[in-house]
Amino acid sequence: MELSREEVLKRVIPWETYTTARLISGTGLQLLRRYDRRPLDAKAALLDENGVAYVGLFVSILRDITKEETVEYVLALIDELLSANSKRARLFHDPSFADEDIYNPFLRLLTKQNWFIQEKTCKILTCIISGRPKNMGQVTVSTEALDSALKSLVDWICDQLKTPSHPTRGIATAVSSLAVLLREPHVRQLFVFRDGVQFITPLISPASSQQYIQLLYEATLCLWLLSFNDAAVDAIGSTHALSRLVEVARTSTKEKVVRVAILTLRNLINKEYFASKMVDIGLPKVIQSLKLQAWTDEDLLDGLTALDEALKVSIKTLSSFDKYKQEVLSGTLDWTPMHKDPIFWRENVSKFEEHDFQVLRVLVTLLGTSKDPKTLAVCCHDLSQFVQAHPSGRQIVLDMKAKSHVMKLMEHENPEVRKEALLCVQKLLLRSKYASYLQS
Repeated sequence: MELSREEVLKRVIPWETYTTARLISGTGLQLLRRYDRRPLDAKAALLDENGVAYVGLFVSILRDITKEETVEYVLALIDELLSANSKRARLFHDPSFADEDIYNPFLRLLTKQNWFIQEKTCKILTCIISGRPKNMGQVTVSTEALDSALKSLVDWICDQLKTPSHPTRGIATAVSSLAVLLREPHVRQLFVFRDGVQFITPLISPASSQQYIQLLYEATLCLWLLSFNDAAVDAIGSTHALSRLVEVARTSTKEKVVRVAILTLRNLINKEYFASKMVDIGLPKVIQSLKLQAWTDEDLLDGLTALDEALKVSIKTLSSFDKYKQEVLSGTLDWTPMHKDPIFWRENVSKFEEHDFQVLRVLVTLLGTSKDPKTLAVCCHDLSQFVQAHPSGRQIVLDMKAKSHVMKLMEHENPEVRKEALLCVQKLLLRSKYASYLQS
């Protein structure tokens, strides 16, 4: 049976026994007697009056006492006070703790084989770290202690994403913590160093139940935060994150999920080759569909507009003949936008005549030499387009002896190659006025 905070706080802890054993001071015992098992409003008043003393007492108990029932109880007390008011995290950074490593007692607990302890420790550490004073004059914990705490916590999070300690809550707890911690640039570096991007990417997947929608939102939020880090962007480029983000934006009904997916894509579109990838996986069509919906979030609406404009620029760039020529001369062809863009063929067909039809000759050569099915299919398709668009296209291609190569490909093992080869042969055998009916 799963432990809850409420159940743990029903326990009666024999604090006097710890005082007898000199693990809790007399003053500590008095504080506990005033605080323990009191209503929330009474506890709040005591924390307002003497919060630093209570925080110091709770941390000292975690440092000095190892009995699991007591550790669970104190973690439940700390979780309760922080859940009621997250600003109380500043109590842990009071100047009176300047000579202590306030994080260390919690870090030791992350390794306990007890899920309640691990989960509460992760949640508390995340709150304490994120709630620390950021002004140098107010900093009480050493940089070394903070760096050590962040590294240990990020290591624990990555371990949970890879092999969760709890079958249903391990990953969710890790992602919730990560979505807070990644606001810090240093944490982004630590997470990338641990190959964390490959662990978070599989979580970017359409969700239906409320539980998984929240997990999806927080996982996507993590990617958005990571998109501000160059090393993380490189890592994102080596995963299937882009296609997953597009699918989430296309299928999600929750505005907050669509918003963070779109904002992540907006951040990434200006990075190197991401724009062309987004075009290839169909983002322009998704953006047009999303723009027709009645969204209310201004950031989402701005993100859709910015992506739409950037994608149009990208498509225009990708459709240039120089880009096409570069792809053909590389010897490896893919279904980039220009191949199926009628405007590209209409505006650029005369450029195929340059350098004695150099680009066209390379296409014909590839028909007989390439072993890549996609390259062969695109070659056949492009020859069809040239025949269709150029006034003398059919005769030019026949003069280059392309027909025999294409006819052989009609028996290729790959169905896409066979289909494009058949269409190409039909256009080569028919006069242009009839071939136009075969335009796909």
